Amino acid sequence: MRIGELAAASGLTTKTIRFYEQTGLMPGPPRTPSGYRDYPEQAKARLDFIRDAQGAGLSLAEIRSVLALRDGGQAPCAHVTALIDQHLADIECRLAELTATREVLRGLARRAAATDPAACTEDEICTILAPAHDPKVDR
Repeated sequence: MRIGELAAASGLTTKTIRFYEQTGLMPGPPRTPSGYRDYPEQAKARLDFIRDAQGAGLSLAEIRSVLALRDGGQAPCAHVTALIDQHLADIECRLAELTATREVLRGLARRAAATDPAACTEDEICTILAPAHDPKVDR
């Protein structure tokens, strides 16, 4: 099938398919005598895999590594499992960071609601963002 047909079948653009070829995600297809790309039927399944892997959060480099294993005749299951585990660990870490940031922002929002702009001095840039003073320590 020609690149336009593959693009329509896969929901991708011809530019994206060419990019995937250039970056090694898609093998270069054979050419017709007139020079057109002539993709085999399994090309759509490979594009579907690339899209699904991206949807799962894998980078193009990670997808390329999975495809290289498969193209080399190996089942990439253990590699994919390791990638998924690493992505889950990364997400857990980011969620913890975001939760901590949310708590800081909630505290700043409470401080902002209680701040009287008329009480700010020219020496202070913004009292809302200034470090909070613990009343127990200031005594």
